[in-house]
Amino acid sequence: MTTMEADAPDLAVPVPRKDPTRTRLQRASRLRDTALAWCFLAPTVVVFALFVFWPLGRSFYLSVHGNDIFGAPTEYVGLQHFEDMFTSESFAKVLITTALFTVFTVLPGVLGALLIVLLLEANIRAVRFFRTAFALPFAFSVATASVIFAVIYNPAIGIANGLLGALGFDRVNWLTDPDIALYSVCATTVWMNLGYNILVLSAGVGAIPGEVIEAARLDGATGVRLARSIMIPLLSPQLFFLVVVSTINSLQSFGQIHILTKGEPDGATTTLVYSIYKEAFAFGSSDFGAASAQAIVLLVIVLACTALQFGVLERKVHYR
Repeated sequence: MTTMEADAPDLAVPVPRKDPTRTRLQRASRLRDTALAWCFLAPTVVVFALFVFWPLGRSFYLSVHGNDIFGAPTEYVGLQHFEDMFTSESFAKVLITTALFTVFTVLPGVLGALLIVLLLEANIRAVRFFRTAFALPFAFSVATASVIFAVIYNPAIGIANGLLGALGFDRVNWLTDPDIALYSVCATTVWMNLGYNILVLSAGVGAIPGEVIEAARLDGATGVRLARSIMIPLLSPQLFFLVVVSTINSLQSFGQIHILTKGEPDGATTTLVYSIYKEAFAFGSSDFGAASAQAIVLLVIVLACTALQFGVLERKVHYR
């Protein structure tokens, strides 16, 4: 070793020693923050556990078990309920009815609300009155709206047949004709959802910057061209939201079907949700195993529709 190497200072950086007190305080602080977070989350976790996770787990359990006349689970039957369900012609009819009901409530409800909102943006008189009138269905509950339409569809004293008679047409059995009943319930559902859809789209129109619309009009975009090229693309987030929510709501619709038709005539208005009700509760039935199997199928359909919409439709959404 040379003299210079021996006289060179030691350049190694000393490793600081951890302060045990500071480490203990940091650990206590993290534990306190974690405990506080769980305290805030606890009510939500309890609600989800009681009303979501437990019923979902119970449905899976019941779907693979038989049951007695009181609905209590008995022996394990595996996938027998699912096999019986998918080989049943009546269940195939239920699925087709559910699909038709969803299509004929979602598309008219969203597109009709869009057309009304775009028309209301035109310079017409009493626009506030029309906005309030079109949004009014949102104030009605499902039961109230269903009772109103039950009166409208009444074959003897209903307004619908009264108008047809005034125009020279024959009376129609709106809720008892198998070929018409489903579309009558669909029309009721569209009217019920129209107010909410209009409110959402009106809020979306109000969020569009005025200078964008003014610039488009200065460039010659008016009427249909303005709606197609500017308004609808800027309303795509609201439209996407309404399509997703309306689809889920339609797949879960029950009240209007129960009040207007009870799934009749001849099962023409029996959707999947109403079929679950009939298997589990209606007319003294307590086949909870078959009903739970159908509920799981409904869950899969809702998840599949939502995933498909997010995978396909969201690509068309213009987030400004």
